[in-house]
Amino acid sequence: MEKIMIIGNGGAGKSTLARKLGVVLAKEVYHLDALFWKPGWETTASDEWKAILTEIMAKDSWIMDGNYGSTIEMRERAADTIIFLDYSTSRCLYGIFKRRVMYHKKSRPDMNEGCEEKLDWTFIKWVAGYKRKKTPGILAFLDEMKTSGKEIHHFTKPRDTEHFITRNNE
Repeated sequence: MEKIMIIGNGGAGKSTLARKLGVVLAKEVYHLDALFWKPGWETTASDEWKAILTEIMAKDSWIMDGNYGSTIEMRERAADTIIFLDYSTSRCLYGIFKRRVMYHKKSRPDMNEGCEEKLDWTFIKWVAGYKRKKTPGILAFLDEMKTSGKEIHHFTKPRDTEHFITRNNE
């Protein structure tokens, strides 16, 4: 596991897993939200975004957490390990509400400075619909990857993810 890509629903704990694995495996962690969002929630232009990711992917090792469908294929090609956090909708909704309370009027650690935590109806609906709208495509994508020689991990419960971290810390 040298180049690790972590995907999953909002609130699933992608950034938390990335931080933990970064410590356990002694690898640099890149939170895609922090790279994509500029202060004041300004987006990064597409060509600049792809250049940033290309530079990171050229490194010998990394951990990246985040979805960003427009670049998922380029990250998948560079990754040797893909982790999908496929938790229940209620668990993910809890996660986004919890972080909203924890980081009220602050930028969370996996976000760029100047991007105070917020929660809007659009994002709540996106998280609520992820299992139905996004998960089937991700599972098909992971199924295709099985023959690629990549290490694939599909976790449906947080305790399975914690066991994975513990196994890699031994």
